Amino acid sequence: MLLDRFLPRIEFDSYEDFKKNYKVNVPENFNFGFDIVDEWAKQDENKKALVWCDDHGGKKTFTFKDISLLSNRAANYFKSIGIKKGDVVMLILRRRWEYWVCAVALHKLGAVTIPGTLQLTSKDIIYRANAALARAIICVNDDFVITQAEKSLPECPTLKKCIVVGEKRDGWEFFEDEIEKQSDVFERPSGEDATTKDDIMLVYFTSGTTGMPKMVQHSFSHPLGHIVTAKYWQQVQENKLHMSVTDSGWAKFGWGKIYGQWICGAVIFAYDFDKFIPAKLLEKMSEYKLTTFCAPPTMYRFMLLEDVASYDLSSIQHWATAGEPLNPEVNNKWFKLTGHNIYQGFGQSEGSVLMADFQWDEIKIGSTGKPSPLYDIKLLDNDGNEAGVGEEGSICVMDVKNNPPVGLFTGYYRNPEMTEELLLGKCYNTCDMAWRDSEGYYWFVGRNDDVIKCSGYRIGPFEVESAMLEHDAVVECAITGAPDPVRGQVVKATVVLKKGYEPSEALIKELQNHVKKSTAPYKYPRIIEFVDELPKTISGKIKRAQIRHADEEAVRVKDKNQPNNTK
Repeated sequence: MLLDRFLPRIEFDSYEDFKKNYKVNVPENFNFGFDIVDEWAKQDENKKALVWCDDHGGKKTFTFKDISLLSNRAANYFKSIGIKKGDVVMLILRRRWEYWVCAVALHKLGAVTIPGTLQLTSKDIIYRANAALARAIICVNDDFVITQAEKSLPECPTLKKCIVVGEKRDGWEFFEDEIEKQSDVFERPSGEDATTKDDIMLVYFTSGTTGMPKMVQHSFSHPLGHIVTAKYWQQVQENKLHMSVTDSGWAKFGWGKIYGQWICGAVIFAYDFDKFIPAKLLEKMSEYKLTTFCAPPTMYRFMLLEDVASYDLSSIQHWATAGEPLNPEVNNKWFKLTGHNIYQGFGQSEGSVLMADFQWDEIKIGSTGKPSPLYDIKLLDNDGNEAGVGEEGSICVMDVKNNPPVGLFTGYYRNPEMTEELLLGKCYNTCDMAWRDSEGYYWFVGRNDDVIKCSGYRIGPFEVESAMLEHDAVVECAITGAPDPVRGQVVKATVVLKKGYEPSEALIKELQNHVKKSTAPYKYPRIIEFVDELPKTISGKIKRAQIRHADEEAVRVKDKNQPNNTK
């Protein structure tokens, strides 16, 4: 067991005990590749680390010994092509097994990894490569990905090496062939080449509502912040299969598919699907007898459209979700089918899990739980004062400058001015709104930009979405604020209907009346639009901002085309 090397105390009697007494010891030279992967391999060379499969019959099982030796070969290969400590390497690898090998190898070298999603266009790659001064890019052999990467190369002067996994590609170095030529021995670097806990290990590009994506940097101590994520929220078990459904390009991959899980000795189950098909996912969950599982709320909603009861999910002892709030109706249906609630977690690319449902207290359906012991979290109003019980405020991590928490990002890469402005002041403001009840549970309201301001009322989208999803006709719903000349904004519902339901004025009125009965009447959607699908990120988050901006643009165009009647 490795946990006792980093945690003075592992078991706790209550949430209050956990919050007060949880501590992490961070070794000065901590390196996930050597101190976790290689250590497990030394303790038990047959200990499983990764079970991988895809939609084309591919299946592989890796022990920690396998990952240790393969990552050594990869580290030697990367070193041979000039990658060294501090160099930046971009990875666009979906859920290919090579991601784990490459990431561990780059960690051992002390290089900086930048994960990317399959959706990145050449414009995105150019921006990321030039902003971070990337030296190499490693891609899955996907036609779209390769085409976008090749289009970007003439405008990326620092990008010198292109490496492909899966299948060979003209003009690209083939990863599997190259590492086969290398030694499986890689000595831990020393002196200036050695890493410290404060060196930069990982950078995520995060999109805001304005401007270009920010480069959020994490240090080599970051994986230790995910012990809370894996053990105390997802409740992974040593030597048992855990699955988090996410692409390697997202921070959720770091949350659920590598760091905390391997520190706890769990086996990661990775299903590299071409497209999310709920029935296929349920088949894999049943076939491989998972023990713990985590997925975005969207995936739970679509799995509920299948005959869940026909799949044997009895091996799964703990269900979790993150990415966006979980609607109570989804949890209640899942509980009826499995006998288990779904435990919520909340956070950002900037940290490990900030708040979650933990094991000691009964969960409140619809709440996002209580703060992680790693973070001093307060809700602050617009004047910087702490919000009282029942009052909304921005979720803020306090005193980051003097007491930086393990797991939280350490700044914005290559941007000390933004780091000083947004991270090293009174607090780190997540720009997410919530309120706290008298028992210390937090209730998510929405992003600052998503909160709807209608006739003096502040309306959070989550509560209205939950009310809409209680209606049998609704599969998915996005609540946004639409421009209104009188009220400023009105509540708009963009709705995906279940099969068998058709859009009609009668259904609109029925849905509006349903919301009026389920929540405060002023929150009902005055506008309802039916669509075939909602815009989403590849990780399953609803793009509410895209809907909102489209409505704002439509109003601008309409106003521009109005005849000018003034004389």
